[in-house]
Amino acid sequence: MKRRDFIKSSATVATAAAVLGPIDVAHGTEGGKASAENDKARVKSYRTLGRTGMKIGDISFGAGKLPAASLIVRAVERGVNYFDTAPDYGPSEVFIGEAMPRLPDRSKIYIASKFCQTKPYPGHLPAGSSEQEYVDAVEGSLKRLKTNYIDAVFVHAIGESPDLEKERKRLFDENMLKAFARLRKEGKVRFLATSSHGPHNMETLLLEAVNSGHYDLIMPAFNFMKFPKVPEVLQTAAKKGVGVIAMKTLAGAKESGADLSGVMEHAAFKWVLKHPEVAGLVVTFANVGHLDLYLQASGQTFTAADQRALDQYAAHHGQDYCRTGCGDCEAGCAQGVPVATILRQQMYFEDYHDEKRAMQTYAALEKNAAACTGCAEASCNQLCAYGLPVATKLRAAHRQLSFDAIS
Repeated sequence: MKRRDFIKSSATVATAAAVLGPIDVAHGTEGGKASAENDKARVKSYRTLGRTGMKIGDISFGAGKLPAASLIVRAVERGVNYFDTAPDYGPSEVFIGEAMPRLPDRSKIYIASKFCQTKPYPGHLPAGSSEQEYVDAVEGSLKRLKTNYIDAVFVHAIGESPDLEKERKRLFDENMLKAFARLRKEGKVRFLATSSHGPHNMETLLLEAVNSGHYDLIMPAFNFMKFPKVPEVLQTAAKKGVGVIAMKTLAGAKESGADLSGVMEHAAFKWVLKHPEVAGLVVTFANVGHLDLYLQASGQTFTAADQRALDQYAAHHGQDYCRTGCGDCEAGCAQGVPVATILRQQMYFEDYHDEKRAMQTYAALEKNAAACTGCAEASCNQLCAYGLPVATKLRAAHRQLSFDAIS
């Protein structure tokens, strides 16, 4: 949605403040903690993840930049009980495995991984992979995680290709479905899930997943700067009992030009969580400071002050942030440059400070922004509904992300 429409559509806000209190042992914390520990930011609200029955923290742990096993232990002590990882998230699964013996109760810790290889992101198994390849991917995750089951396995990042039929084949790959049934029968996986950052056909594909009956939960990109059709997906998922976890909730996580440290993050989280169909959101935790900052939003109500913070962020970054899941400008590119995918990697590089992963992913693309360096047409600029200087951003992305451009 465009900024002017977003502001018009946000008139309804809640004003009640949640009463914060320490979390109980049933959700993964240990008894006997000192009062100083209880004063730290922690999860204070849990929601049921659709028909899975899993009761997850509203703020959950994205492990894409996990630095060490100790951060998992600290997160559990703060009440975090859902962890999102993948074989292609570097050493993430290994670190979780190292933490596993130090966790108080595995049955109250929920771990989601992906049908992926261990090569640098994206390592998604393509449609047509054998049943055994899907099984082997999960077996590898179990070994690294040092556990005998994972709670959910994702067909990850559906919608990265504009070829709808190609994406459908990955979403409903017969070998994948057979592998999942086999793994579930063996007690190694509990639920099947899928996710999408977009930019192509995100809502269409997620609705098909929801309506198919195969999928128990979905993870869409969802934030206050885009995705006007996602609420329809959320409502259908709720009717079908399919759980929803949101990602990409910080709308780029750009540095603000005003003193909004923490305010914008909390407002963005609360905006997502005010949608009752959303059980929780996954955000990347890379250090203890993120625990201190992000968990303050748990259990809180979205207020008028939060809306003002989001309006200020939108005003400051609305003409710079490439909306994850958009891709409208790609149709006008004669070279077939995957604009949204490239600018998402630039976001990881600039705003998430995940330079290595962004460069590796960019290097693996079949087509990059090299063609943009000499392009005089720049039709992408005219097709951007948000007024972004797309061509300029693509040239900058190529300089940042290309190993060849490094001098």
